[in-house]
Formats: sequence, structure tokens, C-alpha cells
Amino acid sequence: MSIVVRDERLARRIGHEQDGALIERASDDEVGDADRVAGAGSALLRRSLRAADLIALAVAWAVTQLIWPTPAASVGVLLLVGLAPFMAAGCWLIAKQRLYLARVATMRTVEQAGLARVAAVLAAGAAAVDGIRGVEIVPARILAIGAFSFISLSVARTIYRAWLTAARRAGRFTRPVVIVGIDDQTAEICSVITDHPELGFEAVGVVGSLAEAERADLAELWVGELDQLMKVVRAGGVTGAIVSSTAIDPSTLNDVTRTLLEQRCHVHLSTGIKGIDQRRIRPVHLGYEPLLYLEPLELTRGQLLLKRGLDVVISALVAVLVAPVVAVSAIAIKLDDRGPVFFRQRRVGRDGELFTIVKLRTMAVGAEEHLDELLPYNERNGPLFKMEHDPRVTRVGRVLRALSVDELPQVWNVLRGDMSLVGPRPALPSEAHCFGERLQTRTQVLPGVTGLWQVEARTSGSMHTYERLDLFYIENWSVGLDIMVIIATLEEELVKLVRFLVPTARGPVQEVVVLPASSGASVGEGLPGQV
Repeated sequence: MSIVVRDERLARRIGHEQDGALIERASDDEVGDADRVAGAGSALLRRSLRAADLIALAVAWAVTQLIWPTPAASVGVLLLVGLAPFMAAGCWLIAKQRLYLARVATMRTVEQAGLARVAAVLAAGAAAVDGIRGVEIVPARILAIGAFSFISLSVARTIYRAWLTAARRAGRFTRPVVIVGIDDQTAEICSVITDHPELGFEAVGVVGSLAEAERADLAELWVGELDQLMKVVRAGGVTGAIVSSTAIDPSTLNDVTRTLLEQRCHVHLSTGIKGIDQRRIRPVHLGYEPLLYLEPLELTRGQLLLKRGLDVVISALVAVLVAPVVAVSAIAIKLDDRGPVFFRQRRVGRDGELFTIVKLRTMAVGAEEHLDELLPYNERNGPLFKMEHDPRVTRVGRVLRALSVDELPQVWNVLRGDMSLVGPRPALPSEAHCFGERLQTRTQVLPGVTGLWQVEARTSGSMHTYERLDLFYIENWSVGLDIMVIIATLEEELVKLVRFLVPTARGPVQEVVVLPASSGASVGEGLPGQV
């Protein structure tokens, strides 16, 4: 029986005749070469990340030493007794947090939580060392060590992540995987891989029933039936497999996973469970049979009060700090086109109640009149509308959006209790009307100024990703997750600032309608379907 190779990427790897002739079995040397190539790429990434962490730890230690120098210590003593152990301990702690594993480091909120624990232990260790040496323990210095370590490591990993994401979008440092078993979950796995290139997977084919592949709209990726799996893996240089456990009967599932492991494949086994944080899943056994225990999510009144307290304190502080920035931006908006400074719009809040959101205006007056003309250029699917080069955005608006300054007045909504700092993006009524039943549950919590979707996939055009991350937040909310999202938002804004200050080459701007300024019309910001 022949293996029909429909995916060009897999076809290039394994070679095939145009009529779909039988694929020849690859030799052990060829399979070994594929493993070595994948291993070399992973080793390079680990070395690069470890180097970035070492530099970050050295910077944190040096900054602390400049502010609070160790008394009566020579340079040699400082380097030998201070810097070297600090860097070694930091890297060891990072490894213990499993932050050199791709499956952990690619989840930004999980990574930030791990880095926070590393920084806290380093600070405690520094206090212990000072006590042992008989040096006065200065609380400010100890806190600075923890703070500088966390900030420095976060910045270093932000730079590393930006570089790696760009490289993986270009097809480098990816692991070719086949997805075994075909059903609706297989289609969802393919969608996640496509929407998140930073994960480092490249889906080169699906193996299973052709009829199921056609039903799931995966016919173009179909490369063979289950009984041809090993020929596909060995001939294609595939080093990983994701097995959809819901698409294969238990007996076949056991045979497939063991065979893949014997072929030195990296095997990922899907569970069919959606929206459960991995930290709530514990592997257990029942008479030596593997099971997964799901931790219940318990939110206390204290957590809800703490969330509101953080919203009020942080928003009040931000309002004071950014007041000069908002004032300058307001003047620039007014001078640019003499239109209104603020934009107000009705959005859907908790329990479906409408509220008025406040932002700085970034679009031309009367922009809503041209929405229908721009719909063919929509870069997102579903009810959301987004254009990278939207011609309705003003000159000042482009700057404000690039730096997210237009979002700052939303702290007023947080102080009023209409929104939270972290939560699902506040939807327009027209958008909410198009949401399915599951996505409607997002109104169980307050909408947020930032959120999991905003920091993990805002540039993605996939409505599926939007729904998946919103529902994940609702089902796994905690104060700790909120704090990690806030930190990840700061990280994202740092990247945006660097990109704004050091612009890179951009693709050609689409030619679209030029919008005239129509005085007296209403402001066209955040039109139906617009983010």
C-alpha cells in the first residue's frame, strides 16, 4: 500500500514520486542524522538561554554591588566569593524550576512565576551568607538583590524569546512532528501549533483515517493510515509525535506509543481535557495504572478582596505616575485634528451589563463611516476586526497605539469597578452577540485592561485562540496568575517600546481607501468588531 504525501514540507523531507509511490524505508543512519540535527538545535538553544541567564545574574549582582558595596573586600574576593557562587546558584535554581525545558519556558506566566521564586531564594541566600560572614544584614540590599535578579532575568528572557520567536516564524529551531490519530482534537492541536510558532513544533502530517481527515478539514496534511505510521516517521526524519488519545482505541494507543518510543521519538499524549492549568493536574497511579488527578479550583472571599485591593492600589498609583503622559498625549491629539481627546464606548462587563470604557482617541473623526470598505482587509477571523495598517488611525494615534498609551485612561474604569487590571478583553455588544455559549461565560468575571490573550496571542488572527485563552483564564483564575499576567504585560510593553525606538524592516503597507476628515461626525474608535 502506498503512502500519499500531501504536505509539501513532509514531501521535501522524505522525497516521493508524483504518483504517490511507496516511500522507501530510511536507514538507521538517516534517522540518527535527524536526531542529531534536532539535538544540536536544542543544545544550542539551551546554551544560549543559559548564557543569557548568566549575563542577567551578573548584571543584577553588579548593580547591587555598586549601590551597596561589600565593605573591605578586594576585587578578587568579590569575584570568587560573591559573583561566581551567585551566578552558579542562580543557574542551578533556574534549572530546578525546570525553566530550561521548552514546555515550561514557552509559557510566559509559568516562567515568570519560576523566576520570581528563583529571585526570592537568591535574596534569602544572600542574607544567609551575610549572616555567616558576620556582615550587617541590610534589608534594602537583600530586597534589591531579589528585585534586580528578577528584573534582569525577565529582561534577558524577553530578548531571548523575541529572538527565538522570530527565528521559529522563519522556520528555524523547530521540531517536525506528526499527529497520530485524527478527530476534532487533532484539528485543535494543529490550530494551536499554527497559532503559536514560539512553541517550536512544525506539524508536517497527520496519520489516521483519510475519511476523518477530510471531515476535520485536514486532508492536506494527511500522510497515511495508522498501520503506515512507522514508515512515515522513519522515512520523514520526524523526531516527535503528538498522539490524540481520543481518536485511538486503548489497545492501539498502547501499541502506537510504545512503538514511537522505541523509534526514539519524543511523544506527547493529549488528554482531551480543555482549559485546565497544568499546575492543577497531578499524575497518580491506581494499582500501577497511570491516572491524572485534577485539583479543584477554590476561590475564597479573601482572594476576591485581594484582587480588588490590588486593582485599586495599582490603578491609583498608575493614574498618578502617568498623568503627565496622558496630559501631553491629550494636547497632541487636540493639536493634530482638533477632535475630541477621549473616546467613550459601550462595552460588555460582568454578568452582561454594559459600561462605558474610556480611552484616548487614536482614530480619525468619522472613521466608522468607512468600516464596510475595510472589512475585506480584516486580518482576523470571527467578529473581531484588526488591521495592522489601518488608514483610520491618525499620526498621533499610531504613536499612542505603538506604546499602548491610549489604554491608560482605562485605570479610571478599574477604579470605578467596571473593569479589573487583568481579565478577558471587554467585548463590544456586537461581538458578544456572535459569541458561542461557552464563550459567553467570560462575563462571569470583570473584563480586564490586560489579560492572558493580550500577552500570549494578541497578534494572532485566530478566534479559536481568543476563545481558548479567555476560557482558560476563567477556569484557572487566581491572584498569582493575575500578578504573572501583569508582569508579562510589562515585558510585552518593553518589547513594543524597543521595536518603536528601533524599527525593523516592515512589509509593504496595503493600499486602502484614504479617509477624509469629516468634521462634526462621531468618533469612529473601536467600531463593531474592532479591538
